[in-house]
Amino acid sequence: MLCWLREEEMSLQEFQQRVGCFITHVDEIMQQEIRPLLAVDIIEQLHRQFALLSGGRGKDGAPIITFPEYSGFGDLLDEDFQNVVTYLTSIPSLDAASIGFVIIIDRRRDKWSSVKASLTRIAGAFPGNLQLVLVLRPSRFFQRAVADIGMKLHRDDFKMKVPIVMLNSLSDLHGYVDKGQLTCELGGNLEYCHSQWIHHRTAIENFAVTVKTTAQMLQKFGTDLSETELPNDVQYTKDLLTTHTEKHDKLKDELKLAVQQGTTLLGCIKEQAAKSENHKLNPDEMENQTTVERLLAQLDETENAFQQFWSKHYLKLEQCLQLRHFEHDFREVKVSLDSLMDTLTFLSDIGDCVTRVEMLLNDLNTLEEKAQESLEKAQLHALHGDQLIQSNHYAVDSIRPKCVELRRICDNFTNEAKKKYDILSKSNQIHKGIDKVRCITEEAPHPYISDRKDTGLLEKLFA
Repeated sequence: MLCWLREEEMSLQEFQQRVGCFITHVDEIMQQEIRPLLAVDIIEQLHRQFALLSGGRGKDGAPIITFPEYSGFGDLLDEDFQNVVTYLTSIPSLDAASIGFVIIIDRRRDKWSSVKASLTRIAGAFPGNLQLVLVLRPSRFFQRAVADIGMKLHRDDFKMKVPIVMLNSLSDLHGYVDKGQLTCELGGNLEYCHSQWIHHRTAIENFAVTVKTTAQMLQKFGTDLSETELPNDVQYTKDLLTTHTEKHDKLKDELKLAVQQGTTLLGCIKEQAAKSENHKLNPDEMENQTTVERLLAQLDETENAFQQFWSKHYLKLEQCLQLRHFEHDFREVKVSLDSLMDTLTFLSDIGDCVTRVEMLLNDLNTLEEKAQESLEKAQLHALHGDQLIQSNHYAVDSIRPKCVELRRICDNFTNEAKKKYDILSKSNQIHKGIDKVRCITEEAPHPYISDRKDTGLLEKLFA
C-alpha cells in the first residue's frame, strides 16, 4: 500500500509540474514579463485613440505605431501616455519588436508646438526600440515654416538616435511605407476598426486569464486531493467519492466553457479574413490568431493532464471503497464463522448411550446445515478477494491474508465437523452393539450358555 501511495504521489508531482509549465507557457504566450498591463486596465485611455497599433508593418517588417491627430494630446497625463505606449509596444512578437518600431505622427492640422510636444514625449518615454520617426508636418503654410525652423533648431533636443523625417504630404509618406500597411486616414487601404481592435485585445487577454485561472484551479484541486486522507469506513468513502466527483465535474464544466470561449474568439478573428476573397489578416491579426490557437492548445494539454490524473485518483477512491466493502464483509463473515467454530468446539463427541449419541449427531447435522450459508459466503468473499488481487488492487498485502484466513477457518470447520461425525458414528455403532449384547444376554436362561446357544448369540450380535 505504501508503494502504491508513493506512485500516486509521483503522479501528483508530475501533474503539478505539467500544470505549472502550462501556466508558465500562458505567461510566455501573453508576454507577461514585458506586458504588465492588460487592455482592461487602461481601457479608457485606449478609447481616446491618441496612439494606434493598426497592424501595419514597415518595409522590413517593423511594427508601425501611429499617433493620429488628437486635439488633447498636450493635456494627456504622463502616466496615461506611458501606459498606452508601453502596452502597444508589448503586443507585437518579440521578433517583430526587435526590428524596431516605425512611428508615424500625423500633425497636418496642428501646430509646430504640437509636433515638438509629441517628439519630446516619444523621445523621453517610448519603451521600445525605434527604427524611424515619420512626421506629417502641419499643412498650413505658416505652421509648416515654423516647423521647418523648429526642427533645425531643436533636432538635437529630442535626443533620438534614429532619423526623424518631416513629410509634406501623404505621397511622401507612401515613399517610406507601402499603402497596404497604412489605414485610410493615411491614404492607405489597410482595414482597421479601433473599437473592434480593443474588443479583440480584451477578449484575447480575458481568455488568457481564463486559461491561467482554470489551470491554477486544477492545480489547487490536485493539491487538495493529495492532502485528503482515505476514510476507514464505507459511508465516509462513498461521501468522499461523491464530493470529489462533483468537484471534478464542476472543473470539467469550467474547462468546457473555456474551450467554448476560445473557440468563439478564434472564429471571430478568422471571420475577418472571410469577409472577402482578397482580404487577408494583417500581421497583428495573424499574431492574435496564433495566440488564441496556442492558448487553446495549452488548454487541451491541461485538460488531458488533468483527466489522466483524475483517472488515477478516481481509481484510488474506487479501490478504497472496494477495500472498505471487503473489510466490512470480512468482519461480518469472520464473526459468523467464529461463532460457528465456537459452537462446533463445544459440541461434545462423547455420548453415554445411543439416544445421546444420535442427539449429538442430529445437532451436528443441524449445525452443518446452518453453517452452509456462512461457509459459502466466506468462500465467495475469498474469491472476491482473489479478483481484487488480480485487478492490481493497491491493498494486495491487506486483502491476501484475509482470503487465507477465511479459507483456513472454512477448512478447519469442515475438518473438525467431519472428525466429530466420524467419532460419533463409531460411538453410535459401539453403543448399538452393546445394547444388542445386553438384550441377548438378558434373554439367556442360565449364565452358562452352551456352545450351540453361544454360537447363535454371536450370530445375532453381528447380524
